[in-house]
Amino acid sequence: MPDLTIPPTPPTPPVPLSALLAREDLGLRQIAGPTDPDIVIHWAHTSEMPDPYPYLLGGELLLTAGVHIPEAAGSGTYFADYVSRIVEAGGVALGFGVAPVHDTVPRALVAACDHY
Repeated sequence: MPDLTIPPTPPTPPVPLSALLAREDLGLRQIAGPTDPDIVIHWAHTSEMPDPYPYLLGGELLLTAGVHIPEAAGSGTYFADYVSRIVEAGGVALGFGVAPVHDTVPRALVAACDHY
């Protein structure tokens, strides 16, 4: 019987985050967090949930457009709570899409990503 406490390993090899950032056609840029070249992505998921923790297996690049962000999020602990839960679940990177919901990446989100 398989051990259900160990998340399944994806059948494909991991992709270094640095390789994704190097692809100009993806339009990605890193604005926060560690620049460790050994960070690898096992899979990518999209979520607009305020707490995606229950649905993450670890090793994810989590993509969001920030639909879930409340208007007053920058003045409270919303971003710290959000990022800490992603990290706690084993998420390794957060991709934030600007437009059509946000014009820029919220400063408090950048700060939370640097912290966690």
